[in-house]
Amino acid sequence: MLSRLRQWWRGHRLWRGLVELLLIMGVFLALRAWLQQDMASGPVPMLAGTTLDGRAFDLRRYPERPVLVHFWATWCRICALEQDSIDAIARDWPVITVAMQSGSAADVQQYLREAGLDFPVINDPDGTLARRFGVQAVPATFIVDERNRIVIRERGFTSEAGLRFRLWLAR
Repeated sequence: MLSRLRQWWRGHRLWRGLVELLLIMGVFLALRAWLQQDMASGPVPMLAGTTLDGRAFDLRRYPERPVLVHFWATWCRICALEQDSIDAIARDWPVITVAMQSGSAADVQQYLREAGLDFPVINDPDGTLARRFGVQAVPATFIVDERNRIVIRERGFTSEAGLRFRLWLAR
């Protein structure tokens, strides 16, 4: 009986391919969960301050639609790949970004000017805000819903389409 089952299994490449795909997906999801284990979830931690352009910001004051909270750094090469996407999304959705351990406000402003970026930024030179959110590596992205709850969290590169889809889902 066992030899017959083995023979059937070998003859069905589709089943083998499906099992392999499920194993790969399982490893991917387990790795993703491990990478996000320390990131904040549920009620959003306090995020208030002054943006680089001098505007007061308080995340609790955006009850009408989801907000994208994006942690990045000037020294992060992966973050640089995402920045145009974040800039484009900021034209259509509420976005606040946090420049983590990227130097002084003047250093971050110069970086933004040279890169041609215009999204709102709170500088976090010592990583205090990042620690509140459990961010240990950048880029890290959170989507906060109307009830001030983190509904989506991502670590690593995410495409513009992926972020827009997640914002749409959070509505």
